[in-house]
Amino acid sequence: MFPHPTPAFVVDEAALDRNLAILAEVKRRTGCRILLALKAFSMFSVFPRMRRVLDGCCASSVHEARLGRETFGGEVHAFAAAFSEADMREIAALADHVTLNSFAQLRLFQHIAAESGRTVACGLRINPEHSEGTAEIYDPCAPRSRLGVRRAAFAGETLHGVTGLHAHTLCEQDAAPFARTLAAIEQRFGDLLPRLAWINFGGGHHITRPGYDLDLLCATLAAFRARHPNIETVYLEPGEACALNAGTLAATVLDVVENGLPIAILDASCACHMPDVMEMPYRPRVFRDAAWSGQAEPGPAADRGCDPGVKAHTVRLAGATCLAGDIIGDWSFDTPLRPGDRVIFEDMAHYTMVKTNTFNGIRLPAILLRGPDGALRTVRAFGYQDFKSRLS
Repeated sequence: MFPHPTPAFVVDEAALDRNLAILAEVKRRTGCRILLALKAFSMFSVFPRMRRVLDGCCASSVHEARLGRETFGGEVHAFAAAFSEADMREIAALADHVTLNSFAQLRLFQHIAAESGRTVACGLRINPEHSEGTAEIYDPCAPRSRLGVRRAAFAGETLHGVTGLHAHTLCEQDAAPFARTLAAIEQRFGDLLPRLAWINFGGGHHITRPGYDLDLLCATLAAFRARHPNIETVYLEPGEACALNAGTLAATVLDVVENGLPIAILDASCACHMPDVMEMPYRPRVFRDAAWSGQAEPGPAADRGCDPGVKAHTVRLAGATCLAGDIIGDWSFDTPLRPGDRVIFEDMAHYTMVKTNTFNGIRLPAILLRGPDGALRTVRAFGYQDFKSRLS
């Protein structure tokens, strides 16, 4: 049973531990360092647990860098498409590594890092111009991408003060695309590698996904390190892989209306609580289970949502906002949905809590934690003041 109000994000610590065990194995086999990408998952109440395995975190803003420094510990790395001078001065006081996105930003801000009174490593993000992405919105190597320095832009420039390179090119991908990307990096930037002390291969590695080729990843990294012994540290910075399949979003049916098919209106919103469903777009896994108690995966008796028409009762799941397109998707279940029924969306820990919004004043989902013993506790509940405090 799940006796808590909805909507609610529920993170399952046992599932989180499974991911961390896989990441620990990668570290053991390759000697690389692994950072949590805060842009994907910033639930700082579980950071002490993650810090047992991960070496630190990477941030995309001053606020993320401060959160990492205050609540995660270890190394803090920072990258953004562009920094203001004010932001760079704050970043230099928080981060151990700062990666710039252009030579112009490097020239403008390198002195701030040098004058910070701290040891701050400076790097450049590169664009290998090798695309493995299928969705252009998530492809840093797409045509006319603003992310990373292309090889041609290095002409006439100096790498004075730059100790490493950063290449983030993947999105939810296996080890084979990484191996091909690495070959492209060595082909285009190979003459620069002997000068480096570190390299960061970014995120998008779906390391903890069932079926991921862990052996190929480890072999690829080990071979790279053998070819380039001068590079002391190799970093990976997964975000999604850290929290993959480790959390759910529980919702309640408020009403069911008819318009060609039953439309169940939920207290969870696609637009407010899981915007990637609309942006990607993608169709999340969903199930119903009266005995569900917060675990990350459905139990054996769960009524798993299938494609429309596969099971007896097809229904559209939608949010309660005034946005006409606040549609999560269509599924079929064994039994019809009625007001008061619970539905649970799987794999909702990453890119959800960090992207929620209060459009229409819709309530933000509470954040719950399920311990290894199955006990549930509410980490944070939100209310009117959270909505009001963002406005003026």
